[in-house]
Amino acid sequence: MTAQSRDIATNWLVDAGLRPTRQRVALAELLVGDGRHRHVTAESLFESAKTKGDAVSLATVYNTLRAFCDAGVLQEITVDGSKSYFDTNTHDHPHFFWEDEGRLSDAPSDQLVIQRLPEAPAGVEIASVDVVIRLRKKR
Repeated sequence: MTAQSRDIATNWLVDAGLRPTRQRVALAELLVGDGRHRHVTAESLFESAKTKGDAVSLATVYNTLRAFCDAGVLQEITVDGSKSYFDTNTHDHPHFFWEDEGRLSDAPSDQLVIQRLPEAPAGVEIASVDVVIRLRKKR
């Protein structure tokens, strides 16, 4: 990566109120260093870091992703109740889950219309609505 991508990653962390440790900067650089949004799993980010030569454990990747989510700079999308993807685009938007590839991508927000949500039970409010549209090849 470049000095510019490192600066982007460091600023991303500082702006979120996170201390830019060596490992956080390395992972943030993989996530946002090129200025593009992406969807990753902990395992795919770990493999990217390993390929790049960054010494981070899988446990560190999980802990760092959790810290990024808690700071509001990543959004976690759960598929199948067990597989989590992490999205650098934290604005509300729908996703496609490509079942044949195990891949998550953004779906066009302007084409989604939710006309009405059910009323929340007494004493609680709806915090967010996650839309994951599952895709597979026609058989």
